[in-house]
Amino acid sequence: MSISERLEHALEKAAPLLREIFVDFAPFLSRTLLGSHGQELLIEGTSLVCMKSSSSVVELVMLLCSQEWQNSIQKNAGLAFIELVNEGRLLSHTMKDHLVRVANEAEFILSRQRAEDIHKHAEFESNCAQYAAEKRDEEKMCDHLIRAAKYRDHVTATQLIQKIVNILTDKHGAWGSSSMSRPREFWRLDYWEDDLRRRRRFIRNPYGSTHSEAALKAAAEHVAGISASEEDILKGKQSIRSQALGNQNSESETSLDGDDDTLSSLEEKDLDNLTGPVNLSTSGQLVAPAAVVRGTLSITASELYFEVDEDEPGFKAIDPKILAYTEGLHGKWLFTEIRAVFTRRYLLQNTALEIFMANRTAVMFNFPDAATVKKVVHSLPRVGVGTNFGLPQTRRISLATPKQLFKASNMTQRWQRREISNFEYLIFLNTISGRTYNDLNQYPVFPWVITNYDSEELDLTLPSNFRDLSKPIGALNPKRAAFFSDRYESWDDDQVPKFHYGTHYSTSSFTMMWLLRIEPFTTFFLNFQGGKFDHADRTFSSVSRAWRNCQRDTSDVKELIPEFYYLPDMFINANSYNLGVMEDNIVVSNVELPPWAKSPEEFVRINRLALESEFVSCQLHQWIDLIFGYKQQGPEATRALNVFYYLTYEGAVNLSSINDPMLREAVESQIMSFGQTPCQLLIEPHPPRSSAMQVTPLMFTEQMQQDVIMVLKFPSNSPVTHVAANTQAGLTSPAIITVTANRIFAVNKWHGLTGHQSSTVQDQQYQLPVEIDPLIANNVGSHRRQISDLLDQSIQISSQCFVITADNRFILLCGFWDKSFRVYSTDSGKLTQIVFGHRDVVTCLARSESYIGGDCYVLSGSRDATLLLWYWNGKHNSIGESPGTEFTTPRAILTGHDCEVTCASVCAELGLVISGCKEGPCLIHSMNGDLLRTLEGPERCLRPRLIQSSTEGHCVIYYDKGQFCRFSINGKLLGHMEVEDNIKAMYLSRDGQYLLTGGDGGVVSVWQVHDLKQLFTYPGCDAGIRSMTMSHDQRCIITGMASGSIVLFYNDFNRWHHEYQTRY
Repeated sequence: MSISERLEHALEKAAPLLREIFVDFAPFLSRTLLGSHGQELLIEGTSLVCMKSSSSVVELVMLLCSQEWQNSIQKNAGLAFIELVNEGRLLSHTMKDHLVRVANEAEFILSRQRAEDIHKHAEFESNCAQYAAEKRDEEKMCDHLIRAAKYRDHVTATQLIQKIVNILTDKHGAWGSSSMSRPREFWRLDYWEDDLRRRRRFIRNPYGSTHSEAALKAAAEHVAGISASEEDILKGKQSIRSQALGNQNSESETSLDGDDDTLSSLEEKDLDNLTGPVNLSTSGQLVAPAAVVRGTLSITASELYFEVDEDEPGFKAIDPKILAYTEGLHGKWLFTEIRAVFTRRYLLQNTALEIFMANRTAVMFNFPDAATVKKVVHSLPRVGVGTNFGLPQTRRISLATPKQLFKASNMTQRWQRREISNFEYLIFLNTISGRTYNDLNQYPVFPWVITNYDSEELDLTLPSNFRDLSKPIGALNPKRAAFFSDRYESWDDDQVPKFHYGTHYSTSSFTMMWLLRIEPFTTFFLNFQGGKFDHADRTFSSVSRAWRNCQRDTSDVKELIPEFYYLPDMFINANSYNLGVMEDNIVVSNVELPPWAKSPEEFVRINRLALESEFVSCQLHQWIDLIFGYKQQGPEATRALNVFYYLTYEGAVNLSSINDPMLREAVESQIMSFGQTPCQLLIEPHPPRSSAMQVTPLMFTEQMQQDVIMVLKFPSNSPVTHVAANTQAGLTSPAIITVTANRIFAVNKWHGLTGHQSSTVQDQQYQLPVEIDPLIANNVGSHRRQISDLLDQSIQISSQCFVITADNRFILLCGFWDKSFRVYSTDSGKLTQIVFGHRDVVTCLARSESYIGGDCYVLSGSRDATLLLWYWNGKHNSIGESPGTEFTTPRAILTGHDCEVTCASVCAELGLVISGCKEGPCLIHSMNGDLLRTLEGPERCLRPRLIQSSTEGHCVIYYDKGQFCRFSINGKLLGHMEVEDNIKAMYLSRDGQYLLTGGDGGVVSVWQVHDLKQLFTYPGCDAGIRSMTMSHDQRCIITGMASGSIVLFYNDFNRWHHEYQTRY
């Protein structure tokens, strides 16, 4: 191939472009492309036309390779070319940077997307795993709840079977025998509390025994306190303090935002209803008197569950005897049963809750931290701390600190005004300051008040018989006070702060020691003591010796427990325990009482009288300052000789900050053994109580000289067989309702006694206390006041046939031939409900005291020898839970009588029903149907006719032929008397101290219940007394007479009170 061909082949594609360029730039090239002599080489026009039309590349190559072209280019385009090259270089660098940056960005975006993909994938996997875990947990929880429910059903079924067996095999049951071969019965204190939180009821104890296995051994260590070498022991624990002192404002203490003392207006937050069966599930501990067990607390929309973890080693280590007395291990509580929720301390940490139930028991839980406590409270119903303390029922109140509760409550003012007793006020202070029956380390504290335990008679008007309540128990004896003061001043220790007392006034061991003789505390004590009773000389064997020890022993500064003021059974060794023999050869059995108390009941009564006395009322605020108030801590406590070991105070240690489990356990055991000081309620002096003269000066002036206030005669002349006085101030229409034997009733308006403030001016113009029912007086609309339905012919109308509801709006009447009892409206006289349930004629009715809203229990007794307990719904004004149901069912069926039930009494506060039948003993049942006791009177007391019981635990029964018996609620016969009159009506005062009786003789008598001594007899009436009641303020006795009238007597129980007799 020739060179020209090769050129043409090589430049085949470029040549046309070059020609085009030459043509386009022709004007420029013709000027610049010059020969060596300056001649034009490319003449515009001819040369270019030839080049454009030429197909050969040779000319093009020759031109481009010529020297002239080179010179021209160099001359005219050199600088531009260099600039172009430089610009090209710059552009290429910039392009390169741009490309690198874009590439980096692209790589970053890609890697981020890759990371996002990985994260999303991981998140998806995690969500899947979490969902699966939640599902597993939910299934586990459901399975757990189902198994727990099955277990509970099994337990309930077992209890019901046992209950049926008990009913049948009881000596009053169908299979029972009263032979002596019956096994011995043991009893234990029930957890049921009355309104003042007293636990007085004993129930059968299937686990009871004489504990013969606990043979006495010489106790090697001193259980009750720390021995003389306590300083050395305390010093040995220095290292614990230095590591355990936590910060004192941990979140557990400030459970409410805002100022520590005042309740801030936090908003109430309702938790949204969470999906699933369980709204909240958390680990927790059930705190019971002698065991603390771990488990799971679950809260649904309407129920609270606790399931103990039975696989936990700590649970397996607990003695089964202790677990037998521990309620709630597999607990289920309905929200409708919850009455109050309190925050509590456990081991000085604010991480616990105590929940009070409608069945008058309380359950306590401890949680991991204060935040969980808050969550649990917000998941529970909004009940506050109940209705007793004048506080709103909100969750904020449940989460309030003790100081805030004290400040917001009206109880101090009520105590100052003497509306509540010293006992009730002390119980209130103990309750809000965190003292609880569920934790023996925080048992309620009560003061010693009497100092004389040696004389034959105790004069409660002598100041020398009373303790100085302005000093702690350790400072009463000057010599001992000097010892404690010296110890404080000479204490020199960097780790342990100064203190007066190494022991406390309240510990679990002291509580068990006081209550040693009653179950379940006997079992708790034996468990605490390693299965043996303590040495006889250290056992609580004498009240006098216990008081002396508290005055002399440097390691004994015990105060009392509430039971000293209401529970005589704690002094009796009813279960025949072998408590040993003391060094002076005295056998320890019952507690030796002071000579002035002839029986445990007498001791408790006098001790309570002393607690309520004017001497104690005047200085009780000073004792409150020491235990709950400003002298509890700080410089005031030092001045008052009232400083205890540092681990007894709140805020001394923050357990959550201790990570070492061994150290934490050591601190916990120290807190348990040293006792715990109550939460401080106030940091200024507690106000004193107003004097009795100041509060009610009228009490001490003879207001009404005459005993009979008025007589009101009804036109029908028929005996007034029932009279009821619902005259309390809150009622819209206070009235005295009377019912005669021919079933004409009257709603007589109550105006109150003259000299007392009345509600309106119009009332004041009307001088007499009772205004006769206008429908009866004017004899118009008498059909509205007559119950004409036929009764069974054999029924004798008596006061026991009627019940009037607390709002005066309805009458319940029994005795109908169709075996029913019926409800009538007092306004219209119309029948509103017929209640069936018995298999024979209903012979008597009774109702309990009313709750807020008018709810109460109604008891019906029948010839079929049973009693039925019904619930009266004050909201719907009918028997039964919900209105409109055709058949109502009773709450309980009470059996045990052999013949017609003639009289009965029901007390909701004590949870007891006392009933008597035509021939045979009276029986005490619990309100859930368990037969507790048989009341056996002396041999002539055979036919009970009237029964009265008071919330204070007194029960008085009148038998045929003038026989009266007084029993305790635990079945003990406390007194018997015989009267001449044939008694038809009797009435117990609200405090149970006075009994009113009236009968065919027409005489009203006032008796002192504790010794059945007659105090007063009112002037006789011209007819027999058929029924009796008292006005709400207890100032007026109203009797229904056989002559068809009612008589009102003026009454003042204070005139027989020992203090008012001696002082005023």
